[in-house]
Amino acid sequence: MKYYSTNGNAPIADLQKAVVKGLAEDRGLYMPEVIKQLPKDFFDNIDKMSFQEIAYQVADAFFGEDIEANALKQIVYDTLSFDCPIVKVEENIYSLELFHGPTLAFKDVGARFMARLLQYFINKEKKEQVNVLVATSGDTGSAVANGFLNVDGIHVYVLYPKGKVSPIQECQFTTLGNNITAIEVDGVFDDCQSLVKSAFMDDELNKHMKLTSANSINVARFLPQSFYYFYAYAQIVKIMKESGKKSDIVMCVPSGNFGNICSALFGKQMGLPINRFIAANNANDIFFKYLKTGKYEPKASIQTIANAMDVGDPSNFARIYDLYKGNHNQIKHDISGTTYADDEIAETILKCHQETGYILDPHGACGYQSLKDSLKDNEIGIFCETAHPAKFKDTVENIIKTPVEIPERLAQFMKGEKQSVEMSKNFCDFKAYLLKE
Repeated sequence: MKYYSTNGNAPIADLQKAVVKGLAEDRGLYMPEVIKQLPKDFFDNIDKMSFQEIAYQVADAFFGEDIEANALKQIVYDTLSFDCPIVKVEENIYSLELFHGPTLAFKDVGARFMARLLQYFINKEKKEQVNVLVATSGDTGSAVANGFLNVDGIHVYVLYPKGKVSPIQECQFTTLGNNITAIEVDGVFDDCQSLVKSAFMDDELNKHMKLTSANSINVARFLPQSFYYFYAYAQIVKIMKESGKKSDIVMCVPSGNFGNICSALFGKQMGLPINRFIAANNANDIFFKYLKTGKYEPKASIQTIANAMDVGDPSNFARIYDLYKGNHNQIKHDISGTTYADDEIAETILKCHQETGYILDPHGACGYQSLKDSLKDNEIGIFCETAHPAKFKDTVENIIKTPVEIPERLAQFMKGEKQSVEMSKNFCDFKAYLLKE
């Protein structure tokens, strides 16, 4: 499979180059030249298949031309050592729980897959150390850091905005040490992302060290996230068959950098029968406004209680725009948008807990409320519960006035000692630091 840049001014790349470089030479994002349709019998039998079996079929369509079948199967099965179940919250509304991985967030799938794929290429070529730069607004950092922890030949630098991630999120990537370096940037997420992108474009840095990214800008990070949409579909089909009820399926995705919903849209292009999608936003409503006006106008991000969605210039908008050839009407046909302020998110968390007993995290709350506001009589809705509510323990407990139990895996992170490097948002400072490494 060959990959082209969304900006259209970079050489065509193979999978290895696309994964290792992360970002194309013209600062565009890599896109596969072909999105393969999956066969009808795959969907006819999908409810009888395991998560790993489904994911391997999808992975083969993306990566099968470039990776030996046995190696790809091992990567997929090692990645998906945990479940992503759908759980009924109320009639016709289900939560796709994406927090059963090692760091209790949806990004575990993409991060673990990318770590294994990158190691596959390093081992195959026996090349020098690869340095992974990743900007995070919360969960990406912990997922990537833990996905790559102690992986030979790879060093990870996690850039995060000082004081703008939850304490539990922070301890998941600042307490690891070994091949993980946490960099605490005096700015917002967009500043962290800008530092990463600038590093990729700097010739001196790239001659000094081999750089790649594990943000959703990397094809090996965002494409595997499509796995759980196929699996969610399989689960809902099984439920509908057992109940004898057939409904149109709506998928609602809390959206920050838009890698997650982008992977879902790739799934739709491959034949996944999701009727429509909702991109749920917090106060960072750039995409919501684009849907209304047809104008994409990025702005500085706003800090909210759903911090992983605090993105003012979502990178993967470029992929969505490219996927639909810039056709605003087609984008609107497949995706609608919602936006919620902090007080609305808090009210949703409280009401859902009071009425159903289900505890939402702030991001999942945006997804749940979107379905509550727009679901039609002939539809069944699935929203992504992207992280365990314990990762936002103080916020959620203050809202529901009920203790949120901390899973043991999360508690272990909190026992470690914070190790971080303080950094300004000035690229010159970041570059100077890396040149000394």
